[in-house]
Amino acid sequence: MTLEEKVAQAPDRPGVYFYKDAKGQIIYVGKAASLRTRVRSYFQESRARDPKTDALVGQIRDVEYIVTGNELEALILESNLVKQHRPRYNIILRDDKHYPFLKLTTDEEFPRLVVARRVQKDSAAYYGPFYPATAVRETLRLVRQLFPLRTCRITIDGALARPCIQYFIHRCNAPCTGQETREEYARTVAAVQRFLEGKHDELAKELTREMETAAAEMKFERAAVLRDRVQALHTVRERQKIISTDEMDQDIVGVVRQGGEACVQLFFVRKGRLLGRESFFFDRVSGWTDGEILSAFIHQFYARQVIPPPEILLSADIPDAELTAAWLRQSRGARVEVVAPQRGRRRELVAMAEENAALALQTHLLSRANREQVVLEEMTRALGLPAPPHRIEAFDISTIQGSETVASMVVWQNGDMKKDEYKRYKIRAVTGPDDVASMREVLTRRYSKALETEAPLPDLILLDGGRGQLGVGSKVLEALGLDYLPIAALAKRAEEVYVPERLAPLLLDLGSPALRTLQKIRDEAHRFAITYHKKLRQRRTISSELDRIPGVGPTLRTSLLRNLGSARGVRAASVADLAAVPKITPKLAQRIHDFFHPGPGNPGRDQAVRSMEPYPKGGDAQ
Repeated sequence: MTLEEKVAQAPDRPGVYFYKDAKGQIIYVGKAASLRTRVRSYFQESRARDPKTDALVGQIRDVEYIVTGNELEALILESNLVKQHRPRYNIILRDDKHYPFLKLTTDEEFPRLVVARRVQKDSAAYYGPFYPATAVRETLRLVRQLFPLRTCRITIDGALARPCIQYFIHRCNAPCTGQETREEYARTVAAVQRFLEGKHDELAKELTREMETAAAEMKFERAAVLRDRVQALHTVRERQKIISTDEMDQDIVGVVRQGGEACVQLFFVRKGRLLGRESFFFDRVSGWTDGEILSAFIHQFYARQVIPPPEILLSADIPDAELTAAWLRQSRGARVEVVAPQRGRRRELVAMAEENAALALQTHLLSRANREQVVLEEMTRALGLPAPPHRIEAFDISTIQGSETVASMVVWQNGDMKKDEYKRYKIRAVTGPDDVASMREVLTRRYSKALETEAPLPDLILLDGGRGQLGVGSKVLEALGLDYLPIAALAKRAEEVYVPERLAPLLLDLGSPALRTLQKIRDEAHRFAITYHKKLRQRRTISSELDRIPGVGPTLRTSLLRNLGSARGVRAASVADLAAVPKITPKLAQRIHDFFHPGPGNPGRDQAVRSMEPYPKGGDAQ
């Protein structure tokens, strides 16, 4: 079906839609209560015009749908698909780290406290997540300093002859030797649990009573240990800034923007105390409202194993606030309120988050601008360039013994890799493994086309290679009348930089920001070329293998690859998936599946190719 037919036939059901460009890549994922209404709205002349949507619609060449039972399921699916595909026109939370937890192994007879990256479905107790991630190490260090929990993994039976070093430095009471009973160890575990739950005042009072009792019984060494623990607890409390007297658990989220950049500041408040904060940066947010940025942030951040608090305060109202709250309630298993306060103390807290977001964004932009300026100035000086290279185009060749030779072009502009401007080429006129001739062909094709279309030209051309690649590149530019464009080559072996004006290569300092930037661009060109080469090689391999299956000819081979997406898709497809491909009968689908999955009574490929005469090409067995 054409795009217009697919749009016209969109179902009037809740679900997720994703748009694809001319290359078949997913460029936007969205959810809708009614797919029909939402998808059609993009293509209506009467819709409100904005640059963001206009740019998206101009790239759309295909649309697909996934119908869900309700809008909440659509929201969850949308979050997962955005995380998986990272579409160009969605707001993407680039910070994809998983915040750590502390795991108290209460499923063990003598529990331990360890760092965990994931919450498992076991009987252990998990605390966190901790923001920032460094806080978990500090908390673990403090717990081990305050409470004598074991750190070993041995089975505790009280039969060991002597304790380990942890006993002698007063970090463990040696239950392994029987010097500490199970009941005494359980009291220590209970104290750890109260500490991790934030019940510091209650725990401090209890430890103070124990200290006074030990002192009255003239157990001064024990009293001194308890005194140190109480003082450490008070120190922890003093570090935590009190921002609310309500002792509530809250996440406070503020967003600020400058141009196409945005910063979201997240404050983590537990029991009225600020435990930590994090800054998250977004780019390409021109055309998005503050509410849309906050909505995208919430859906991606809390889609991880992050349990939301009972209250989330926002600096702006978000679309689908009630639906988002319902999703968060499902994640928490209890009430979650999402609100953008307009006055009062809660509005003051949000304003504080916005103020910190503004400072973080300013620092981020200044540091990036300064870093870029240093790189550009050093690169200009080291390579003898006429002007700072704000745009660099880099090329690499990939081949194995001259087969499936391809080239890549990647673009670096103003400090960022411009992936939407990458190009890849099949080398057509070169036979055999000749990287220099291949480089000549790709440069000729690229800059001949650029001259015809008046496309922007780079401030520097970077080639992966040495003197040979540089020489052929200079000749191509001279032949095209582009010899005024600066060109350089970067050799992998010793990271030598070749420029036309020097016979000897430049040896930049390995810690030089300019060299590191050139290496980054060169390596990206190499990665992009290798990826394309592997794809072609795999396609050739699977195509030749498909040709060996009786009954599969060029027409069916093309149909299989087109409908299943890739060579890997054909290999991994089930019999039902194969039978769903047009012109593939159930019998032939079984034969293709058996070819790739040999087993008992099914020799697979060897059996399949013994005789191909009885089966006509492109049809099933007769």
